[in-house]
Amino acid sequence: MPQRCVCQGCGHVLYEGPELKPPDEIMHEVEGKCPKCGKKLSLIPLDVDVKPIE
Repeated sequence: MPQRCVCQGCGHVLYEGPELKPPDEIMHEVEGKCPKCGKKLSLIPLDVDVKPIE
């Protein structure tokens, strides 16, 4: 199942791929902030969308 994690501030794709990655691993890879807008990332999900692949 593909996974896509996006910044809630600007919509920048932080991770997209076929492998499921834990959110803390993705945050670690981008040093805890969005590389595009600089927003600090949180492990507390504010908005989660699960959608089928089209």
